[in-house]
Amino acid sequence: MQKEQAQFEYCKGIIEGNIRRYEAEYQLRHMQVQEFHKQLNSGDEGAYNQLMTAASLEEHAFKSMKKNEAALLKPYFGRVDYVDHATEKQEQIYIGKNGVFKNKTDVLIADWRAPISSVYYENELGEGEYGLPDEKPIPIHLQLKRTYDIEDGVLRGFYDSDVASNDELLVQYLSRNKNEVLGEIIATIQKEQNEIIRESPFANIIVQGVAGSGKTTVAMHRISYLLYNYKHRFESNEFCIVGSNDLLLNYITSGLPELDVPNMKHLRMDQLFARLCEKDWLKKNRMIEPDETARHRCTMDFMQQLELYLMYKREEYVDVSALKDRRLGVILSESNNTTLLRENPNKSIHALLTMLDDRVKTRIKFLMSGQDRDKINAMLKEYAGYYKDKRPKASIYQFYSEFLDAWGRQKGISMTEHLAHVQSGELDVYDVAALALIHYRVTQKEPNQEFGLVFLDEAQDFGIGIYYVLKRILPDTYFTIMGDVSQNINYYTGLNDWYELQKLFLTGEKDKFKLLQKSYRNTIEISEFAGKILDKASFGMYKIQPVIRHGEPVSEKEFWSEVEMAEYTGELIADIRSKGYQTTAIICKNEGEAKKARLLLQEYTELVDGEKDNFSAGTMILPIRMVKGLEFDTVILWNPDIKHGIEKPETAKLLYVAATRALHELHILNC
Repeated sequence: MQKEQAQFEYCKGIIEGNIRRYEAEYQLRHMQVQEFHKQLNSGDEGAYNQLMTAASLEEHAFKSMKKNEAALLKPYFGRVDYVDHATEKQEQIYIGKNGVFKNKTDVLIADWRAPISSVYYENELGEGEYGLPDEKPIPIHLQLKRTYDIEDGVLRGFYDSDVASNDELLVQYLSRNKNEVLGEIIATIQKEQNEIIRESPFANIIVQGVAGSGKTTVAMHRISYLLYNYKHRFESNEFCIVGSNDLLLNYITSGLPELDVPNMKHLRMDQLFARLCEKDWLKKNRMIEPDETARHRCTMDFMQQLELYLMYKREEYVDVSALKDRRLGVILSESNNTTLLRENPNKSIHALLTMLDDRVKTRIKFLMSGQDRDKINAMLKEYAGYYKDKRPKASIYQFYSEFLDAWGRQKGISMTEHLAHVQSGELDVYDVAALALIHYRVTQKEPNQEFGLVFLDEAQDFGIGIYYVLKRILPDTYFTIMGDVSQNINYYTGLNDWYELQKLFLTGEKDKFKLLQKSYRNTIEISEFAGKILDKASFGMYKIQPVIRHGEPVSEKEFWSEVEMAEYTGELIADIRSKGYQTTAIICKNEGEAKKARLLLQEYTELVDGEKDNFSAGTMILPIRMVKGLEFDTVILWNPDIKHGIEKPETAKLLYVAATRALHELHILNC
């Protein structure tokens, strides 16, 4: 302990010195930036390059200062001692949330994202290995793995363990209130989570994780890890997080700055498809909830039939017959035009017609080479836009309406009401996906290169048709897909197994399906209660393996009236606050029940407005579909009628989602 205390003080001393040095450098660069601004404003254009250089150095000094300030109170959380077999050198590495340097070249504390840090998360004592991204592993012999308990700049103790973070330390972190759990997760990343975080970005990954297994947290840390280790390949604005609602997205992205991830795009699924059509597309239309026809439109068959219809349209509009001129002969041959179509299967109708027009120009210039320039220009003018004039005049909405009508009649499904919604600009997520596919096949000018890597959270909430379209219109994008089929709240349109999705996405050598079966969120008592619901929800397909953390028994109470239940809830929330818990969710079956409960409860307790799409401390009243991916210190299920709810898998899944939001306490109130 004396040696560790001495090392701790030594590290703090280096960090304090770094803070002073970077603070002085920041002040100097800041003054230089202001001076160069003055020179530039006074007309000295030569000051521009100096300004850019000084601004870059100022930003670097500021970031380095902040990183060291963040490291001061908790410099590191782990240490590994090992022999590197490649050099036979003895190494001792301290690992922290923020990498710290002694000087410009020597590392004092390794960043958790550095390749060597994987030894702490994954290796057991003895022979092992670690690897640089996409390179051959380096063999080592691990002699010691140590985890530190550091609070507010004080070294309280340490634990030597053969696993990444022993249950004693893990339970300490999980037992704290909601505001603190995310900040400590880096120290307690488990082996199976770490493997997913460090998977290559050049692969599609599907992760099935039970409630509380850390899916969302793993996705966030994967983003941070990839940007740290592949910064020469990716910018953060090439990454995008996709979720089902704004509350979930705001909750996820609020933690990204802590993980050194700036400028991260985050979009709802409908916003992603809208962006793939045109950026202001949503201003022209209104999103609505899927209707009864969605269970047919969410399928692979529907989207494949739509694509077949678009292939026929391509043949109709792209004329491959020979283009002949009485003066020049054959300008474009049928065989060449057919080859053009065959070699460009992903080009839209508009793009193909543009390519044909470009070929016409090239061929005319070739056939008339050596002739008078005015004659050549006259011929070019005569054939200018020859193929462009053949472009479809119909909009993507008209194409979609035509297809919907024909498809509905063929299947014997009435689309009259839904067509009326589409034609008035009222669309659901499956309509938007279909329109994005039509845009891709009919009007897209250039391939979309905005998205390098897409992270999909709560993936089970969308039908396979959505993913078929994504794979089609973003063929060069890699996907990390996180979800739990036991939590599919859209039973008839979402995913109840991963079979079709695996066939669609896992086609490459590096593509993988991963399982997260251990729950770190709930106490044993809550996990056991949720497990009984899970048996009904997914027929026991994916069992929860809870961390051994005990808490209060699940409380179940019956009342004569909702007024009596509301009065009790007010007292219950006061008791919850007295225990220091900061986040409470009162979860209702649907939006209507949530509004009704809000009116009743506002007399008895202070509420946070959950409709503003921001996750915050306090008590929120939310419908089940809005709490996906979130977690709260305490959850109160408002009139859930669990006895009847578990009789059908579609309602059992909703109840399972609601019950597993609770970190510490779960209360069931019925009347």
